[in-house]
Amino acid sequence: MTTTAAANPPIIDLRSDTVTRPTPAMLAAMQAAPVGDDVYEEDPTMRALEEAAAARFGLAAGLFCPSGTMTNQIAIKAHTEPLSEVICEQTAHVYLWEVGGIAFHSGASVALLPGQRGRLTAAQIEAAIRPENVHYPTTRLVCLENTHNRGGGSCYAWDDLQQIATLTKREGLALHLDGARIFNALVVTGQRSEDYGQLFDSISVCFSKGLGAPVGSVLLGSAAFIRKCRRIRKVMGGGMRQAGYLAAAGIYALENNIERLADDHRRAAQLADMLQQQAYVAEVLAPETNLIMFRLHDYVPAADFLAYLEQQGIRASSFGPQWIRFVTHLDVDDAGVERVQQALAAAPY
Repeated sequence: MTTTAAANPPIIDLRSDTVTRPTPAMLAAMQAAPVGDDVYEEDPTMRALEEAAAARFGLAAGLFCPSGTMTNQIAIKAHTEPLSEVICEQTAHVYLWEVGGIAFHSGASVALLPGQRGRLTAAQIEAAIRPENVHYPTTRLVCLENTHNRGGGSCYAWDDLQQIATLTKREGLALHLDGARIFNALVVTGQRSEDYGQLFDSISVCFSKGLGAPVGSVLLGSAAFIRKCRRIRKVMGGGMRQAGYLAAAGIYALENNIERLADDHRRAAQLADMLQQQAYVAEVLAPETNLIMFRLHDYVPAADFLAYLEQQGIRASSFGPQWIRFVTHLDVDDAGVERVQQALAAAPY
């Protein structure tokens, strides 16, 4: 008599919400999408996604790009010129994780400010605006990030955003939002996406994170701004042809995957609670959304801890000395969270 070995349990991948795969329903929507040549602006599904995203945020037009890095860098280039300066938080994605793109693409300087879990205040920004002086770059742009990745998924309060927008308008500065996880923030805060267009000159919205699409971000702004950005996208090699197949995934995500982000936030809170109970964990940043950042005590090498998790079929990311990041997403269900909790409780530290 032969027996069949039990299949290994599936990997629980907590490295990022970018690891999600399209659901069968999303794939069906992609396969059924009508398409055309997007460089000729003849792809109807692409137009539908760009228009839907723009309307959702109270702006006039949108531009689909392969990545959030591209939408951010296109926006920065469109808002600035060489010898100008961008103000952002010192751990902002546009500065820290976009390969020096501000210098490479835009020839602009960067003024880095220390935020509270990535969040800046209007007072900080006002103090960083350069006076007119031949020795200084000219301040042109402020970039905010909501939610803030390095801040553990932290969200801006609406009053703080309003104060910053009032300042930038008064000073004649452009205001860009890196909204890679903006829908996570909206679900938590209850803010209206339509109101964001009153504050920001441009917004980058990502579909390949919590919303579960395989690829793509949309840059939003005025019609004239997006027309300028379309040309910049082309010179960066971002012109696409029958990209409506990708845009269809974004439309499906907008229509089906926003409200369920609350499940990711609930599961993140459950994991944070378990981490708080572990003696080998020195600190946990209280998760506001779907990112959990925690620091191990020095006697637990982070590489060893990650290797232990890997042995349990769990993947996570190192986020600096002794810091680990977990990210919940639509491919991590309640059973997966329970497995992670069991592994944390059984860790030999």
